[in-house]
Amino acid sequence: MRKLYIADDEAVIRDGIKCVIDWEELGYTVCGESGNGEDALKDILALSPSLVLIDIRMPKLYGLEVIEKAREAGFAGKFIILSGYSDFEYAKQAMKSGVKHYLTKPLDEDELLVAVKEINQQFETAESAKNMEEFLKEKSRREILEDIITAKADFEQLDLKALELDADCYQVVMYESFNIDKARLHYQFFDLFRLAGPGNELFDHFEYKQKNILLLRGHLATERFSRFLDHYESAPQKGSPLDSLFITYGRCVKDIDLCYTSYDQASDLLKRRFFCVQGQHVLGFDDLPSVQNNLTDLDKTKIDEYSREFTDLLQTFNRRKVAESLYSLEEYLYHVDADISQVKLFMTDVYLQVKDTISRKFTSTELHFDSNSNIIEYINHRNYLYEIIIYFSNSFEKIMNSIGGSSRDSVMDDILYYIDHNYHSNIKLEMIASLFGYNSSYLGKVFNRTVGESFNSYVDKIRVNHAIELLSLNKLKVYEIAERVGYRNVDYFHKKFKKYTGDSPAEYRKKLGLSDNGND
Repeated sequence: MRKLYIADDEAVIRDGIKCVIDWEELGYTVCGESGNGEDALKDILALSPSLVLIDIRMPKLYGLEVIEKAREAGFAGKFIILSGYSDFEYAKQAMKSGVKHYLTKPLDEDELLVAVKEINQQFETAESAKNMEEFLKEKSRREILEDIITAKADFEQLDLKALELDADCYQVVMYESFNIDKARLHYQFFDLFRLAGPGNELFDHFEYKQKNILLLRGHLATERFSRFLDHYESAPQKGSPLDSLFITYGRCVKDIDLCYTSYDQASDLLKRRFFCVQGQHVLGFDDLPSVQNNLTDLDKTKIDEYSREFTDLLQTFNRRKVAESLYSLEEYLYHVDADISQVKLFMTDVYLQVKDTISRKFTSTELHFDSNSNIIEYINHRNYLYEIIIYFSNSFEKIMNSIGGSSRDSVMDDILYYIDHNYHSNIKLEMIASLFGYNSSYLGKVFNRTVGESFNSYVDKIRVNHAIELLSLNKLKVYEIAERVGYRNVDYFHKKFKKYTGDSPAEYRKKLGLSDNGND
């Protein structure tokens, strides 16, 4: 039998814990209890229980202090933290002390049972691992995992069940610090993932080529990861642990011998982080298909093409066209097969050519260009393409203001014109903001106030209106119309169309008295 110790300053809670579940059936016997932190620490070090249930707030020593001092003294048992305060700060401190289970009062019987069973599974796993000692001497688990994700594993020689690698599906997740300039991670994603719910050991964490990798095993792990990603829908809260991480993930696969495909996708996405929009924290395999099979070589002749184009537009003060050309440049670079260093060099050459041409044409005008060395250094040290695009946009605005031209009072008209003519592309507020030199949050508020509706709502209405025009022509299938107006997902198109018209595309076409002829 394993030993259980209970520490809580309320005797009624200690008594309740003893009765809430059948400890004997779970393999435990209560070896002691206490109502304050000092006594708890002495007993834990003396009795060496396998599991300790401990309250956060106790007299003399807080629960977290007890845990830290016990760990310093070499105690290796498991802890379950109990608290009436569902404050994430406690969870963060608990993580740093190696605690994986944090339950709030009043204690839920099912949650406690799940936590204890998980801890039991950890104990049993540790015990059964001794039987794998000879095998693991020859090849460590980390090396086995590396072989699996790189398609080098000899699965005939691996006992997946003994290694606890057998599952009904697998998925590879990679992560690194969101702040590229500060590679040190303050929080490990796998620790945050453990806190998200039960099933803590349904994944492996390891490092390969200096990258953090999670191999998720089974639907419980992959579904929890999917729920976890919901936190990124509107970007993580500033300063939260999630805000410190950048995550990529590959496709979920059914067979372990296909894990390498999921890894390749996650790895490729990590390399494409340079092309993320402002504030983006995650890239998934869905972001790959549009570029994976459509990459082209970097064409250096386009340096002259873009520099001439920008020079001409700056001289005509055509801000809308400048923004469109910046977007065209960004889209072109997104689809090139080249190292990021080559992309930065390309951008540097474009800018320096524009600077040289404008400087020669307007010798009598005071132009506020950075020095060539500062331009080269600035572009070379940017972590994202959008930062360079914003630099171009702001610089071009200064040029137009210096050599003459209209003010920016009509910029909203330019933005609406741009949307009306580019609704079919994957336009986002962040992208529009970078093209026109605005902070995305600020532009969103200005757009809402000026237009009377949100950016996304306006774009959806424009797309639906054009979809109505295409439906009335009765020449295209519904999924083709969805693609034409900018929706990659036809189900999502159906949802938006019905929201604004009250009918599905097929119903709308029938109301017009048109035969679908199999078009839907």
